[in-house]
Amino acid sequence: MKVKTAMHEGVDWVTPDTPVVELAKMMRKQDIGAIPIGENDRLIGMVTDRDIICNGLARDDFTSSDATARDVMTEGIHCCREDDDLAKAMRHMEKVGVRRLPVINRNKRMVGILSLGDISQIAPSDLVTEWARSLSAHHH
Repeated sequence: MKVKTAMHEGVDWVTPDTPVVELAKMMRKQDIGAIPIGENDRLIGMVTDRDIICNGLARDDFTSSDATARDVMTEGIHCCREDDDLAKAMRHMEKVGVRRLPVINRNKRMVGILSLGDISQIAPSDLVTEWARSLSAHHH
């Protein structure tokens, strides 16, 4: 099974100057938990709902009205290719401890996001259960 069959297609990325409030509204409207951040046509990071809380709201010096994606994002991007084997992508997610991976095509253009939720819909349940258990261990 390939990544393409499990990924969430049509994900937009935004610039690092996007206000955090705007990111939160996008997440709610699109029912997603992560938004890729791009600059000069390259992915440079990711903002998750958890980033907004931990790198933003939980900080004493945080002001939501003027905060941008750059203030809360996790820099550096892990990604996989749409034609990668799904099991390989899952192992990569486990190794780097993330629940979502941007998916790129052969031209290094982002074409979607692979998430734990998407995988659990289609992958054999024993594989997902084992994988989710190991990923959850990272967050205790």
